[in-house]
Amino acid sequence: MILLSLLNRIKKKLRWKRRWLTLAAIVFVAGMSSLAFIMLKGGTGTDKLEWSPGDQPVFGTQIRPTLQREDEVQAMVKQIEGQRGAYARKLYVCGEEVQMLGRMTSAQILQYHKEHPTLTVSIGEGGDVYFTEQIDDLSPQCKSNAYFGLDSKGNLSLFEGVPESNQVLRTFFQLNIEFLESSLPRETVKQLYRGIPVSNLDEYNSVLSTFADFAVEDQAKALH
Repeated sequence: MILLSLLNRIKKKLRWKRRWLTLAAIVFVAGMSSLAFIMLKGGTGTDKLEWSPGDQPVFGTQIRPTLQREDEVQAMVKQIEGQRGAYARKLYVCGEEVQMLGRMTSAQILQYHKEHPTLTVSIGEGGDVYFTEQIDDLSPQCKSNAYFGLDSKGNLSLFEGVPESNQVLRTFFQLNIEFLESSLPRETVKQLYRGIPVSNLDEYNSVLSTFADFAVEDQAKALH
């Protein structure tokens, strides 16, 4: 997409500027510290300061599933009497899909978990059992109908449909609108208000990573 290509170029420029500002700040603080140390010691400094700047932390959304312990599942289902509705749930980075497996006893639940150890077992409020698979991708529904945009409070959010629909799937962080509007091309800002469609995980991560540079200060620190 042309818009995402433009956002990527803007992101690189912003991070380059930020990297130089960070370097300047570190060199200044290090220089002042060295000067203070020299003054306290009454000597002269001849050692060179060595510092190697690393890359900026990348804002990621990868799911890292962990295997659920068998004894944890046993403790969870031991109180189940009779049968419960059992569902297979696919939990994506954006969206989810649920399919009914049927009704299961506690013994059947344990057996199913043994056969599918990567699935996480949980019990819903109504007592139904869910076997959840975490998938590092967008659901088919999100790929065809998910848009990034701004909610009424200025938060970067993911919508089902264009932002006008007000169908918020997930809210990420508040944006510094003044900084954003002064830094990005007018057409890019307009597109954000209209909604930026994402059809795959790379586009999703690219938009998130780009606009993380415009998050308000406290939330920007939490992202990195």
